[in-house]
Amino acid sequence: MAKKIAPAKKAPVKKAKTETYIAKAPIRRLMKKEGADLVAAAALDKLIEFLEAKAAEATKEAHKICKVEKRKRISAADVRNATR
Repeated sequence: MAKKIAPAKKAPVKKAKTETYIAKAPIRRLMKKEGADLVAAAALDKLIEFLEAKAAEATKEAHKICKVEKRKRISAADVRNATR
């Protein structure tokens, strides 16, 4: 009688914490350009998280400005005013 072979165990799939919109490679290049030759992955993730939070905050403020002026399109001026 043939021996039964147990099915191979699959490695657990890592779930992303949150969806990110900023890619790591351009941020890593920017950091390298500024003199940081070696950057830890955790540091890179933390910076991306910070940048996304600031971008979301600026977008919300710019959107409020557009609503007050009864416009739909966010302009560069709106973003500039929102980040001041």
